[in-house]
Amino acid sequence: MSVGHSRLCDLLFISATLQVDMLTEPAYDIRTIVLKNNLDEAGAMEMAEQKKTTMFGSRFSKVKKEGIQIHSLELYYECVLIVSGRYTSDYYVKVTHTISVASNVKDVALGDGTFLARSKSGLEKAVPGRRGRNKVDLELEEHVFVDEEDELAFDHHGIEIQIPFKMDSKTIENYPRQILEKNEKGIRRSKMTYGDAVNRLAESLKTVPDSSIRGVQKEFTLREIVEAYIPVYEIRLIGPSKKATIMRIDAVRKKVL
Repeated sequence: MSVGHSRLCDLLFISATLQVDMLTEPAYDIRTIVLKNNLDEAGAMEMAEQKKTTMFGSRFSKVKKEGIQIHSLELYYECVLIVSGRYTSDYYVKVTHTISVASNVKDVALGDGTFLARSKSGLEKAVPGRRGRNKVDLELEEHVFVDEEDELAFDHHGIEIQIPFKMDSKTIENYPRQILEKNEKGIRRSKMTYGDAVNRLAESLKTVPDSSIRGVQKEFTLREIVEAYIPVYEIRLIGPSKKATIMRIDAVRKKVL
C-alpha cells in the first residue's frame, strides 16, 4: 500500500468513524464550564487607567494619560472549545535490519528466506589481510502498535491555542449555565463546529508511516468536548486625533491581552 493510498484510507476511516454529516452537526455530549471572574468592573477600569498609554504611541513618541479617554467597558464570555480523544492502530510495516557476520559468510537463511551478504567494494577486496566483517540486510516486517491520547483547544475564532488556565474546582464556577443565561448578550460562542474540532484532533493523532504498510487496524475514540467560557473585559479607548483602540483584559488572570 502506498503512502498516498494509506493517507486516503485514513481520511475515509475518520469520516466513517465520526459519521460527520456535511449538512447537520452530529449530536455530541458537551460539558460546559465557566471560569471564575477574578476582576470586577472597578478593577478593570483601574487597570485600564494604569495601562492605557501602552495602547498608543511608540518608542519615539509618548502619549500622556490625560490625552486618552475611556469610552466604554463591556464584559464578554468567550468560548474556548476543548476536544480530547484517543487514537489506536496496529499494522505491519516493511523494514530493513542490517546485521554483521563473519567475513567468510556468504548468506544468511531465516525462515523461508535467504539473504545474501553485501558485495565488498574494490578497495576492500584489494587490501590484503583486512577483509573485515560482512554485512547482511534482512528485509523484514515489524508489527507496530500505536496508542496516543491528546487534546486540542481552539479560541472562539477557531484558532488553535494553548490553554493558559488551570481548570479545577477552585477556578470553575459552580453554576455555569446560570451565569451564561445572565450574560446572554455578552457570549461569544465558537465559530468552529464540533465536528471540525473533532476532525482536527483525529488528524493530529494519526500516525502515517513513511513506508509500505499492510493489515491496518485503527480506531479513534472521542473522550470529551468541553466549552469553556472565559470572562474578558473589552475597554474602548479614545486617544489623540480621536484614534480609537480596544484594550482586552483577561479577567481570570487579571492580565492585559
